[in-house]
Parts: sequence; C-alpha cells; structure tokens
Amino acid sequence: MSDQENKATGYDKLVDWKIFSIPLIIFFILLMMPTPYGMKDMGTEVKIGPKAVIDSLTKTLFSKGSGDVEQWQLLTAQIMEQSMRMGILEKKPFLKRDVKWCAKYKIHATNANLKKAQAFVETLDDQAYFEMMKNALQLRSADLKYEDLTEADRERADVGAWNIKVSVGMMIIVVLCFMTECVPLPMVAFLLGLIMVFTGIWSRDEIAQLYWSDSVWFIMGSLMFSAAFVRTGVDKRICLALFNKMAAPNVKMITLVFFVIISPLAAFVSDHALAAMFLPIGILLYQNSLTKDVPEDMELAKMLMISIAMACNVGGPGAPSGGARNVIMMTYLNDMFGMDIGYFQWMIYCFPFLFIMVPLTWFLINWQFKPKITDVEPAMKFLTAQVQKMGGWNRKQIWAIIIFLIMLAGWLTEKDLFDAGWVPFRLGVGVIAVAGAVGFLMAGVVSWRDYQNIDWGVVWLYAGAIVFGRTLDSSGAAAWLARSIVDLLAPMGLDKGLPLLMTGGTITALITNLMADGPAAAAVGPVTLSLAGYAHPGTTFIPFMAMATAICASFAFCLIIGTPPNAIVYSSGYLTAKDFLRVGLVIWVVALLVVLLLAGLYWPLLGFGVLPPF
Repeated sequence: MSDQENKATGYDKLVDWKIFSIPLIIFFILLMMPTPYGMKDMGTEVKIGPKAVIDSLTKTLFSKGSGDVEQWQLLTAQIMEQSMRMGILEKKPFLKRDVKWCAKYKIHATNANLKKAQAFVETLDDQAYFEMMKNALQLRSADLKYEDLTEADRERADVGAWNIKVSVGMMIIVVLCFMTECVPLPMVAFLLGLIMVFTGIWSRDEIAQLYWSDSVWFIMGSLMFSAAFVRTGVDKRICLALFNKMAAPNVKMITLVFFVIISPLAAFVSDHALAAMFLPIGILLYQNSLTKDVPEDMELAKMLMISIAMACNVGGPGAPSGGARNVIMMTYLNDMFGMDIGYFQWMIYCFPFLFIMVPLTWFLINWQFKPKITDVEPAMKFLTAQVQKMGGWNRKQIWAIIIFLIMLAGWLTEKDLFDAGWVPFRLGVGVIAVAGAVGFLMAGVVSWRDYQNIDWGVVWLYAGAIVFGRTLDSSGAAAWLARSIVDLLAPMGLDKGLPLLMTGGTITALITNLMADGPAAAAVGPVTLSLAGYAHPGTTFIPFMAMATAICASFAFCLIIGTPPNAIVYSSGYLTAKDFLRVGLVIWVVALLVVLLLAGLYWPLLGFGVLPPF
C-alpha cells in the first residue's frame, strides 16, 4: 500500500521494556506463588480423570480393571469416557461412532473391535447406560479428590495444575501485550511457543505441529487469494458492481452495505472467506478516496476495516452453518438432555439477533470513527475509469474468478462430502485455500512476487492464537476459569434465571476472545448447560442457555486473535490492537444485552415444544 510504505507501523517498533516488563514480572510471580487448590483439582480432572473413569467403567461393565480387559472392552470404556468429556451421556451417539471418530480423539480402534463394543452397548438398558455415564461424570468432576491420590498420581496432577498456572500466566501476557502493543505482535506468537516448550506444556514436535494447523493454512491461503484479486483488478470490478449504483456513495452507506451483505451471508458461508473477499474492496475504497487535500485519513481506513470484521462476527449466530460453535451446542443439548433443535428452528430463534445487531453495530462504528473524508464518489469515478481502461474481462481475471468459485464450493462442501463418505479424508478449509493460492500460480494469474507483499506477520500471529487457544482448552485452564467465575458470582444471586444465563453468556464471551469460537463453546458449553439443568431442570431455560452460549461464543470483538476475520483485516496494516478494543468493548456489552433481551422477551413467546417455562 503506497501511502503506508513510509509510515511506521507496529512492526517497526522495538520492544518497550518499561511496559513489557510488567506482564513478565506478573507471569513469573504467578509461577512462584503456591498453586491454588482449584488448579490442583482441575489438574486432577485433566491428568487423572480419564484413567480413573475408564478404570471405573471397565469394573462396572466387565468386573475387571482397565489393564485386564480385552481390547474391545477397553475400547468401549474409552469411547464412553471421551463422550462423557464432551457432555454426551446418552447411549444412541455411542452406536453411531466409527473408526474415523475414534482416530480424531486418538483412540486406537479397529472395525472388528468397534463392532463388538457397539453390539455390547446395544444390549444395555438406555437408562442404565445414562446413569453409568452420570456416575462417571460425578467421579471425574466431584468425587476424584487431589488429597486422596497416590503419590504417583499426585505428581501427575501437579503437572496438570502447573500447566493451568502457566496457561493463566500466558493469558496475562497476551492480553496486556495486545492492549499496550509494547512488543511487535507476531513476537507474542513466538513468545507463547517458547514459554510452552520451556515450561514443558508441549514438546518441540507438538508445538511445531500446532503452529501449522489447518486454520493457519486458511489465513495464509485467504491472504494469497486476496492478493490475486488485487493483482488482477477483480477487486475493482466487484467493488464497482456493489457500490456504483448508489445514489449517495458516502462512507455511512458503504459501511451499511458491508453489514447488509456480509452479516446474513456469514450465517451460511465461512466468515473467513467473506473477510478475505471484502478486505481488498475495503482497501481499494480507502486508497481511492484520498485526495491532495487529505492525503491520509486513518479514521476512514479503520472504519472500513473494522466494519468488515464486525459484520462477519455478528452474522455467525444466525444459522447452525454460521460456525462450529452453533453445531457444538446443538449436539451438547441433544446428547445431554435429549432436546433437539432443527436448522430452521434455530434460525427462528437466533436470526433476530442479526436484525437487531446489524443496525446497532453499524451505528456504533459510525459513532466511534470520525473520518475526514465522507464522500467516496471520487473513488467510484476513479474505479469506473480504471475498469473502463481494463476493457472486458481478461484471461487472468476469468481464471481468478473460476479458481475462487472452486475454492468457495470446496469450503462449503468439504465436510459434507467427508461425512457422506464420498471422500476418504477431510481436506480442511485451509488445504483448499492454499490449493487455490497454488492454482493462481499455476494458471499464471500471479507470480510469487505478488505473494511476497502479504503481511506474513499476521499468519504467525494467528498461528500463535491457535496454539494459545488449544493450550487453554487441553490444559483445563479454560474450564478452570469458567468454574472460578461461576463460583465467584453464585453468592451474588446470579445462579438462577436470566442472571445465570447472562453469567454463562459472559463467561463464554470473555473466553472466546482468547481462543477460537468452536473450542470456546466446547470448553464452556458443558459447564453452562450443567448449570442450567441444575437450576431449572426440564424447562425452556436449558435450550435457551444452549443458544445463548453459542451466540456469545461469536463475541470475539475485542482482540485480534479472537477470530480469523479480525486477523485478516488487521493484515491491511491500517489497524492497531487498540482499535479493536475501541469499538469492540462497546459492541461486546451491547451484544450481551441483546442476548438478554431475546432470552427475556422473544424466546419465551416461542417457548420450546412442550417444555414448561422457567
């Protein structure tokens, strides 16, 4: 970007040791402090819980310890234990497991042993199976005490508690570094990896694998295809098609169009893809709106970039296909309580969230950012001239569109094709994105030089975010945080009704800014649903809590690492971490209030089948 070339960015800054020393000191003080019992308890669950539960299940089912049973019997207990950890207590899902599912959760299984296990479980009474799973859950979450462990098991539990303590310390470093930008932000990603290896949370091989996940490939491939659109001029054609017919092409109307188009689409199409597609359009609008009198207007740039990210973020709750968090909570609800929400039913409950949030978010962004340039008609005239100069669609532009449409079709269908058994393995959205980037090269649409201008720091930044979120989830730190907050708020009377729903929603909305929305819902969902079932058993409160948790898992408005759209628009170079906080905190609070409004006024009007109201 020409107007950015000579401008100092966060990448040009050196480490501000006066500020950076603060999170470092806090981190080391935390590590040296005595470990709270709550962390030891959670460490016991994480490190000792699986073995204890599996052993208990094999003794109950086969009257033998886990070390003395046959392979298919051990497999039975392992599948039950993994299902219990996911909040799935019913028998029916067990009978649908396959070898692929077992491999996903690192359970060794053969078809022969799996068939034996399922044939055995088929003979069990449904209620007896459910009670057995409830007892296993009780053993892991309540009955298993740190002080009752053997010395060997206590040492393992201490390792789990240490991992949680380190994870919480890393969270402090991440939040303070992102708020203050006292270090180049990609450095935070590498710093996290170093901390995890030096403290023993992950090995050097494990950390390398985590940095190179499918999500990281997606960010990388998305930025590549955005570069291809810019290089070929396809971004100009799309931008002109969207905005040239507007009677008054001003900034407010442009951002409104972003929301009206992007947010509903985000309920059905990957928000990653939408952010990557609209990013070059936003950059194009900004660069071609500048004049000799106003050679730079960072408020305008920030406004356009933030609008794209927030439009993606508020659209996801509208339909089950809007994000993994929605499907996860639907699964939890069905498996833990036998309550089912259909696709269209979800939309009836949750799509009104978009109707309310789209105008509110658009208003808040226009209220927070005050650009000098408000009329973008000169940009439209310039783009018109540029497109006319191009003439008709050329070969490179046609290939760029064809390859993008193939990528889009792949993103939309790769999971369904795998689930249907039409392809033997998941490709993943990241592999498809990188395949598209390679396709642009092979078709002669771009050269590698065009890709070198990409902000690769953002790729590593998001890689660090993935590693961090995975660590919070696997170490038990996310669950420990959720329980700690619930325990803190319960004495205040926030353990029933709408206050409890908002407590669960707030916990989810906090954690989702630190890890991907799917893992956030997976980590917090069983906690919020268990609270709902305990406070208001057999009522509409339980499905309402499921939907509220899923919606709140999309509230990653505040930090760059919270969601891919944030990271993608950050790659433009126009935004700082503080810009997300500047508007994200306000939207975060407003969104929580909208969920409260829906749960308190709208959802009770619909009810939920024959369930009584809470």
